[in-house]
Amino acid sequence: MADVDLITVEVAYALPHEQKIIEVLVEPGTTAFQAAVRSGITRHFPDLDLESAKMGIFGQALGTKGLKPPKEHELQPGDRVEIYRPLTADPKEVRRKRAEKAKNA
Repeated sequence: MADVDLITVEVAYALPHEQKIIEVLVEPGTTAFQAAVRSGITRHFPDLDLESAKMGIFGQALGTKGLKPPKEHELQPGDRVEIYRPLTADPKEVRRKRAEKAKNA
């Protein structure tokens, strides 16, 4: 059996008060989701649900703009899988309220 050259990728997740970046060696063809699972990041963040989490590569959300979703997107050497927290507020609503407040001020 031939040796497979592994590639190095990172998996990142952050809360307002804590962040973690974990370097992972994976086989070529590994998906973003598989790397996130393999990283063991949920040991550091037990409330993190990888099945429902949005993910991206260097700020580009997977599953949008022609990119495959996390379970299909194959990683390249040096990629950083970013796991995004769910939004706590609708950005459009926040902007609307800010504009209304500025108008009334």
